Amino acid sequence: MKLNSKYFDSIRIAPAKAKAEAAALRKCEWADCTADAPHRAPKGRNHEGQFAWFCGDHIRDYNKNYNFFAGMTDDDVRGYQRESGTGHRPTWKMGMNPEGVGGGRFRADPSFDDTYGFFRQKNPYEREPDGTPKRPPRNAERKALQALGLDETATLADIKARYKELVKKFHPDTNGGDRAAEDRLQKVIQAYDYLKKSGFC
Repeated sequence: MKLNSKYFDSIRIAPAKAKAEAAALRKCEWADCTADAPHRAPKGRNHEGQFAWFCGDHIRDYNKNYNFFAGMTDDDVRGYQRESGTGHRPTWKMGMNPEGVGGGRFRADPSFDDTYGFFRQKNPYEREPDGTPKRPPRNAERKALQALGLDETATLADIKARYKELVKKFHPDTNGGDRAAEDRLQKVIQAYDYLKKSGFC
């Protein structure tokens, strides 16, 4: 910046003397104290942006006894702490919108045009009334079913029953700590967990 610039001339800096004079005019807000008050402290909840001014001795007492949650119930305090995790902004639960499945409120709205049929699609993880899947299993799901000793036609009840049966069969307590049985048990648990996470069962 040039020293003869119009912008340079427009810069205003409050002199330190003016700040010192303003601080000297403030008196401590502590009861029966008339000392100068150069230290500010927040007034607290529901008084955001407002400050009280104290001298050096009383600012320490004020800070030591300051309690933002004074006058709040335990439930209110827990609620405030929970909301502070999101900066007190509104949040919504994650997950599928039940109204969106199969059209929901969009289908009811005549102005909504579902050109590509996204909201008419069926949930690929749905099962028939007898428990059989409405879609063929993927390759990894097929391998998981084989690890449980089942084929592609296995129903939800078959998978759960087979899982319980194999856990009892290969549990270390049943097999006297046999390492081979323990490894087999681990594969059974991994296969069942995968089928659950993939939505197949």
